[in-house]
Amino acid sequence: MAFEVSAFDEEGDTPPLFRVVFVCTGNICRSPMAEVVFRARVEEAGFGDRVVVGSRGTGDWHVGEHADARTVAALQRRGYDGSRHRARQFEAADYDRHDLVVVFDRGQERILRGWAPTEADRSKVQLLLSFDRDAATGAGDGTDVPDPYYSDAAMFETVLDMVEHASTALFRQIEPALRQGSTT
Repeated sequence: MAFEVSAFDEEGDTPPLFRVVFVCTGNICRSPMAEVVFRARVEEAGFGDRVVVGSRGTGDWHVGEHADARTVAALQRRGYDGSRHRARQFEAADYDRHDLVVVFDRGQERILRGWAPTEADRSKVQLLLSFDRDAATGAGDGTDVPDPYYSDAAMFETVLDMVEHASTALFRQIEPALRQGSTT
């Protein structure tokens, strides 16, 4: 899949090569996990100044709140820091601000494709597990990452396993373009 870079309006001398936003329902469980994990992959590879990573929720229930304590704890057990996260809601301008909008389940995919003002924006919306050929071996159905919110700490660990694996697969797909200096 080729990703087209759109205009970027942030300050700085060098615009990022790639901008990705992870979107779940409330922006306190799955999407903060993916944001933290994917950012770690990007920074480990030395592209932290060239890739913008964010997360949002489709709903506004948790705007301004920290990530769920179980999310932060699961991340911390694996050496990630999710403590600074604050929930935000996805808005129409996010289509222009990002090259890729990654969702966790088909419901979010339908919502965000329905909100998209153009076909180009609709094509930016992709399921996280679509980047992972081995996704069917996880706790989900091969398409959806289950929402751990109403579950226990063990489910947060299972979801984090899925997020780590799929985030690594996504990064491997964009890494060659980042090395060449272009994501088109």
